[in-house]
Amino acid sequence: MIEELLVTVAGACAAAAVYAGAAARVVKQYERGVVFRFGRLRDDIRPPGFTMIVPVVDRLHKVNMQIVTMPVPAQEGITRDNVTVRVDAVVYFKVVDPADALVRVEDYKFAVSQMAQTSLRSIIGKSDLDDLLSNREKLNQGLELMLDSPAMGWGVAIDRVEIKDVSLPETMKRSMARQAEADRERRARVINADAELQASKKLAEAAGVMSDQPAALQLRLLQTVMAVSAEKNSTLVLPIPVELLRFLERATPGADVEHLPKPVGPPPVPPLPPGEAYLKGRAAAEEAIEDLTGSSVEPAANPNDT
Repeated sequence: MIEELLVTVAGACAAAAVYAGAAARVVKQYERGVVFRFGRLRDDIRPPGFTMIVPVVDRLHKVNMQIVTMPVPAQEGITRDNVTVRVDAVVYFKVVDPADALVRVEDYKFAVSQMAQTSLRSIIGKSDLDDLLSNREKLNQGLELMLDSPAMGWGVAIDRVEIKDVSLPETMKRSMARQAEADRERRARVINADAELQASKKLAEAAGVMSDQPAALQLRLLQTVMAVSAEKNSTLVLPIPVELLRFLERATPGADVEHLPKPVGPPPVPPLPPGEAYLKGRAAAEEAIEDLTGSSVEPAANPNDT
């Protein structure tokens, strides 16, 4: 009798151990357990830790609640300003409702991947090239809104979307490089012109000060001589005061005549001497006048005699 009781107790313990081994489950900290009983979803979500289910009757599915990093394959498209580009991105998302993630969609990771590719192509077609290159924050927010709306129905929350790289054709890269070079050259010319303008204004102010104070010009001349003599060369500098040159100019006789403006044009041509035929004609005319008027009448003076 005792032996039969011991055998019964041992069998019951063995059955309990087998049952416990079949019913025991462990849910990790970053997971949640979803139980299906006879194919129907149980409302209670199993928290992390040790849990029990009914063997053969229940099925426990563990859902990862960590943030998933999913790269989006590069998508090729044409921007709004007719430029062909290739854009790739990365999506960060996590499961917020494990029951919906298992029931409402077959594979939520594949669904999020396909939706991200479609949204990325749509964003490329609606954006300009300058926005893709410099205004990515706005495009990232647009992508996040486009993905978050359908993903919420799948029990998934989009944490962040980032555009990683924008690939341009080689011809477009060369055109942009030439444009940037031309813009830098233009700015360099504007800066040089501005510097020349400021320098000319300062030189004009310095000239005005030196004209009021002649000694300032002499001091500047001495500074220039010191700067030249500081270098080890064989240059000989002989400073001559400007006032001495002006004094010599005023003291030179005929300086005013030299400074008079010279006539513009070729020099005047002197008159030619009278010819032999002219002299003979003049003598004949004088004889004819004497015959008509007599010797008392003198011929009128010819202006050509002078």
